[in-house]
Formats: sequence, structure tokens, C-alpha cells
Amino acid sequence: MINKSNLKVEPIIELENVTLQIPLMSKSDFSLKRKIIKSVTGGGFTRSKDNSFVTALNSVNLKVYKGEKIALIGHNGSGKTSFIRLISGIYQPTLGSLKISVKVYPMIERSFIVEEQLSGVDSAKAHYLMMNNSLKGFQDFLEDITEFSGLGDYIFLPLKTYSEGMSARLMFSLLTYKNHECLALDEGLGTGDREFYDKAQVRLNDFLDSSGSLFIASHSTELLRRFCLRGIVFSGGNLIFDGNIEEALDFYEKYHS
Repeated sequence: MINKSNLKVEPIIELENVTLQIPLMSKSDFSLKRKIIKSVTGGGFTRSKDNSFVTALNSVNLKVYKGEKIALIGHNGSGKTSFIRLISGIYQPTLGSLKISVKVYPMIERSFIVEEQLSGVDSAKAHYLMMNNSLKGFQDFLEDITEFSGLGDYIFLPLKTYSEGMSARLMFSLLTYKNHECLALDEGLGTGDREFYDKAQVRLNDFLDSSGSLFIASHSTELLRRFCLRGIVFSGGNLIFDGNIEEALDFYEKYHS
């Protein structure tokens, strides 16, 4: 019999001195760029003779282990969303080492897995094919997505006609239909009416009962305390604190007081 206590536990996500720089296509219109950068990230802006870029994440070191539930804490533009996009493969690190042994499914404001010209049905079909490589069982999947999201006949309309709340409900429904190894939520539960919020909590609880890992980026301390045991705090693209959830929330409150 193998003695599990002697087995080395390897992290499922490991960042070593990871920096993420997002280049800007042109050096022209500096004032416009500053407005765009302010809306995307609080990281530093660098302009040189040949190019300009924003540092969304700066020299981040972090290890995440299977089953951890981690709160991503920080003001708007601190680096939380950039971190989610990085670990889910939307961005690649500019510098440093990033090792990931799980598939991270991101739930962000407008997910990259759907196209706004597609209908909700087409988006659900694309997601189902990506997950299963087949449409077998798709009708049951679609019925569950339609009922749980509360979209009704809107499921047949293009996503460009959806409100932010409708898009969030569809995306949450797609990503939580079955358990994933790792799910990353970016303010996903904060949108929508109270009835959907309550349904989402029940569904997320089912996910948490599985062996999956979870990241939640939210300004709701109630939400973070409910689901997370560990908290990491971002500021200006830097990871400035990593500890248990209560210590992390206390640090963030004092840091910004």
C-alpha cells in the first residue's frame, strides 16, 4: 500500500516571477490610450521611443493546490481580471514561468467562448461541442441551460441583444452545468435579480462539494467569506498579500483606509 503522507503534493498552478505586459498598437493619441488603460487595469503605463505598453501583472509568485477556494481581492483595475485571463490561457506571460496542470474555465463579463453575433442556442451548442466533441445529449443540456438561466425565448436571439445580466446568467449556466477542475468567476454572481442569485448560490455550492478548485473575484466580502478559505490581494498589478481569507480582507481594508 502506498503511504500518501510520503507523496509530494504538486501545485496545479504555479507562477514564478510572472509579468504580463499588454502592448499598445500605436504611440499616437496618448490621451485616448490613457483613458483605455484606466478602464482596463491599474498597472503601470510605459512609453518608449519604439513602443508603449501597460504592465497588467508585475513579478507575481504564487502556488495553487488542488481543491483550493481562493478569493481575488483588490480595487477595480488592480489585476484580478488580468490574472484570471492569464491562468485561463487568454493571455500568455511576457516574462517569468507559468505552469498549469488543469483546465481553468473563466467566467468573465463577456466570455471569449461566445460570439455576440451568435444566438444563445448557437453559443450553447458551441460550448457543448467544445466540452464533449459531440452533440449527443445536447437537447437535455439546452433545456437545462434555458430553464436555469431564465432566458426563455431569448435563448434564440443574438447575444448582442442581451443585457449584461442576461449574458452573465447564460455564461454561469454554461460553465456550471457540470463540475470543472477549476472555475474562475469574475463578479459573476453579483449580476441579476435575487431569484437568480439564490439559484446560482445553490448551484455553486454543488460545485464546491466536488473536488474542483475555485477563484472568485468580487467586492462582496459576504460572498468571499462564504466560499473561500484563502485570499490574495492585488494592487497596481502586484500581488501584495497571500493568506487566509480573514487576514486578506483585513489587510485590504487597512491597506486602503
